[in-house]
Amino acid sequence: MPGVSAAKKPSGTLALVGGGEWSDGCDALDRSLLEASGGTEVVVLPTAAAFEQPGDVAERAIAWFEKLGAKVRPVMVLNRRDADNDANVKAVKGASFVYIADGSPLHLRSAVKGSQLWDVIVAAYRAGGVLAASGAGATVVCDPMVDPRGGAYTVGLGLVRGLAVFPYHGTAANHLRDRSLDLLPSDAVLAGLDERTALVRSGDGTWRAQGPGDVTLYRLDQDNEVAHDAAIDSLKM
Repeated sequence: MPGVSAAKKPSGTLALVGGGEWSDGCDALDRSLLEASGGTEVVVLPTAAAFEQPGDVAERAIAWFEKLGAKVRPVMVLNRRDADNDANVKAVKGASFVYIADGSPLHLRSAVKGSQLWDVIVAAYRAGGVLAASGAGATVVCDPMVDPRGGAYTVGLGLVRGLAVFPYHGTAANHLRDRSLDLLPSDAVLAGLDERTALVRSGDGTWRAQGPGDVTLYRLDQDNEVAHDAAIDSLKM
């Protein structure tokens, strides 16, 4: 199965969250991500929520991480122009912890795909930083990407190839999940992520489920694999 998209493998921590970020039940996950980052500051990108009160998203992140003893620095990238703005790129460059908030996956992809901002996000991650992405963010950073308009697949950002993310797995409409399963490429894994639950890739390449819910892995012609707060040895990407 294909692995990470670039020749150089990542040395940072990637957290793909099933939605419901910065709410009760996320404490242990976010504390562990802060510890992995080695810092006390989180750069938050409310890009996916550009049309859903992004300022409120930033304020919610600030209040949440303040309880955990960390500071949030919102970078208000709301469109493609913002994603190539020198000041915004500089604000994210070298960050030890970047968190991409939930919202519209299609808008997020259009804003950051091929941008200078995405380049510095990936560079910070490969240099050992933490990259967390929730809901829409989790779907977009991988490839293939589940299309929210009907559950089929489209092109994502490709940070991890061969892995698709289905957020809100425990509460999503059955017909959307069934369509994503029916159309799953033969060389891909579909990860169903419950809310406030993450599929986490450590710098050594190991994966684990973390949070109060389950991570369910779907593969063609194989039994489903369900993990709850445990290592997932079957993922090798």
